[in-house]
Amino acid sequence: MKFALHFGNLIFPSPNAAKKLALVAEAAGFESIIAVEHIVIPTDYETRYPYNENGRLPGNADMPWPDPLSWLTFIGGITTKLRLITGVLVLPQRNPVVLAKQLATIDHLTEGRLELGIGVGWLKEEFEAIGVPFKRRGARMDEYIKSMRALWDYQDASFDGEFVSFSQMNCSPKPYNGRVPIIIGGHSPKAAQRAAHLGDGFFPATGTQTDISPIIQIMHEEAERIDRDPKTIELTTGCPGALPGSKVDPLSAVEERITAGVDRIALPVNAFADNIEEQLTSFSENVIQKINE
Repeated sequence: MKFALHFGNLIFPSPNAAKKLALVAEAAGFESIIAVEHIVIPTDYETRYPYNENGRLPGNADMPWPDPLSWLTFIGGITTKLRLITGVLVLPQRNPVVLAKQLATIDHLTEGRLELGIGVGWLKEEFEAIGVPFKRRGARMDEYIKSMRALWDYQDASFDGEFVSFSQMNCSPKPYNGRVPIIIGGHSPKAAQRAAHLGDGFFPATGTQTDISPIIQIMHEEAERIDRDPKTIELTTGCPGALPGSKVDPLSAVEERITAGVDRIALPVNAFADNIEEQLTSFSENVIQKINE
């Protein structure tokens, strides 16, 4: 079982704090750090945040939201083993040709440790500020994935789509292992189906819900329908029962996730933030090492 620390860039936005988090997490045996994204946040917005009951983003407008790729590149430069994951980057807001080059460069420099977690986005006002249409963002994302993979997979690459079109283009350096793994994030049936078709992994964002089996089942059924083995899609989920202060046994909670086919557990880093070194070391000794022994 792999263990990741989620929301790293939000909780530890400054360089000294980020460095401490990264080094402690790597020493404690965490597999990865996940960074989230919002390019801009409106002072006020009508769109409802889908991952909690009040429909509002955590924090306030003054809260730092470091760019996840810049923050993860910094983390990658001071570590040697930690995998670097966006969770999630709002792909329809990005230029896929520019992004393909940026991702390949980061992955090349960190020797294949980058993973691209992506979502379609939910904040309409943010799309409007960037000048990207909110409608059909799912179709846009699907095409962006395919066009980036074309640039990674081939020299003299061509792609002809509705949103992206290029002919005989070369994008180098290539990712360290040929491709950057792509994790599809989201809470909808469509996200689960997209993971089956296009994802190297699936991160079902279910907010405060603990029953993840329905959305995982949708992904499995769609993969089987298109003759793909669902086990080839790496599954990342949360695990509230594994967090400090939980009323249930953390080992039992993790074992339930393993039984459900989960490959990586993402834990919010703020749950350990009071004394990060002591708490991550304790979690490693009491959970990570025992689960993986």
